[in-house]
Amino acid sequence: MRGSTPFLWGASSSPHQTEGNNVNSDWWVIEGRTPGMQRSGDALDSYHRFEEDMRPLADAGLNAYRFGIEWARVEPVPGHFSRAELAHYRRMIDTALSLGLTPVITLHHFSNPRWFAEEGGWLGKNAVERFTRYAEAVVDILGDVPWIATINEPNMLAMMITIERQGPAGPDSRSQGLAAADNTRPKLPAPDPEIGAVLVEAHHAARKVVRANTDAAVGWTIANRAFAARPGGEDKLREIEYGWENLYLEASQGDGFVGVQSYSSEWVGPDGIEPHPPHPDNTLAGKAYRPDALGMAVRHTWDVTGGVPILVTENGIATDDDNRRIAYTQEALHHLFAAMDDGVDVRGYLHWSALDNYRWGDWKAPLGLIAVDRETFERHPKPSLAWLDATARRGHP
Repeated sequence: MRGSTPFLWGASSSPHQTEGNNVNSDWWVIEGRTPGMQRSGDALDSYHRFEEDMRPLADAGLNAYRFGIEWARVEPVPGHFSRAELAHYRRMIDTALSLGLTPVITLHHFSNPRWFAEEGGWLGKNAVERFTRYAEAVVDILGDVPWIATINEPNMLAMMITIERQGPAGPDSRSQGLAAADNTRPKLPAPDPEIGAVLVEAHHAARKVVRANTDAAVGWTIANRAFAARPGGEDKLREIEYGWENLYLEASQGDGFVGVQSYSSEWVGPDGIEPHPPHPDNTLAGKAYRPDALGMAVRHTWDVTGGVPILVTENGIATDDDNRRIAYTQEALHHLFAAMDDGVDVRGYLHWSALDNYRWGDWKAPLGLIAVDRETFERHPKPSLAWLDATARRGHP
């Protein structure tokens, strides 16, 4: 407990990466047509086993779980909203509440309905209207949900769409953009600010819907790359930070919270972002081992938003070594709590991820607190989950 409300301690997931057989999603199409891309397939069968996902978190003593609603299931064709699917996601909310887990709900986590992609996706003339209508349908099941994120990582989403738009014409141009979601490519284009403006408009429209129908704190979650300038790179840093982060952070002003999602840090020199070289300490995703990035990210977010409350909605490390996961998370939390001691208003810490899940193209580089046997779907909590529980009970790292 910090202040007057309980500090959230928990973990996060997303629908497409865990549910399985999301056949009406644009990602399902992408997986089937992209050479070398692994399918999500059954994923973790979380669509049916969501209680098995949540119970280990509750049994460990954590008090929050972030999960998403899959737009492609809820609105399988334009204008038709499935009552059965809305009831399914309501059961997930009820299950979380019954287990003592505060639900943190995400309305959009990268994947779209097929039909939305076919009519132009976020570049289509009706994109904001379509997303607003979806929010209006979903909000009926969210009346008692205290935390709602409209869009996950709009800056990464804008980057994917930028790649798609710049890529060669043809059926795979969309997949080339979306396959970059985990940001492991050595050279990524900056998100087009015109695309960012569309996502900002969609966020504000959905925020208005949520506020009119619930008492939830509503915001969105931003991918924080914790940029740092090399000597002579200060001006370039300011330019890059605006396109990658600040445009979206400034749009968070007036939100009930902003989600910080941090994994590593990147250097910026006079010529731009410097590719991170191979190193023995790198994570399995090819990122620098930088647990201090979380403190950098929350401080930057706090400064740019002018003091919007922060919820850490993703932080973790891709590793097969659970002891390394514990060491990384412990140091990241030290930096987070140091920022809190300096006055940054942080309301909770949600680890990414709850389970070892599909990574937008492959099954490598596990990030979960819970391992899953993909043949039997048995869940196996790792020592890092018990460690996070002990940390939460103390209230500090």
